[in-house]
Amino acid sequence: MELYNLESTKRTPKILFNPSQESFLISGRSIPENSIDFFKPAIDWLSEYLQEPLDETVLEVKLEYFNTSSSKCLVDIFRKIEMLHKNGKKAVIKWYFVEEDEDMQESGEDFKKIIKAPVELIKTNKF
Repeated sequence: MELYNLESTKRTPKILFNPSQESFLISGRSIPENSIDFFKPAIDWLSEYLQEPLDETVLEVKLEYFNTSSSKCLVDIFRKIEMLHKNGKKAVIKWYFVEEDEDMQESGEDFKKIIKAPVELIKTNKF
């Protein structure tokens, strides 16, 4: 598998999935014109990764903001991490939020309720 590295723009997050490292990253803002089209390659990459995953996978999510259509795609990504967990691999989602951003904290709490894999909420001062 090859590295999946997509640089951020004003409307789209950075996505860095490295099959030789345990830590994956989604960061920035997620307000793409078409979330499904934007996230499809990343979701497809994760589907392939599930065939031969590392023993441990950590997905770090450091989003400043995301729109409603992005949230559905994030759930699809999180479900892939959940599958790793269900298959006995160590898999965790680390949801970072800026201390004063109650909306992002609540979003992390909501994801934690629906995803059946460990979701850690991590308060930070800034990204």
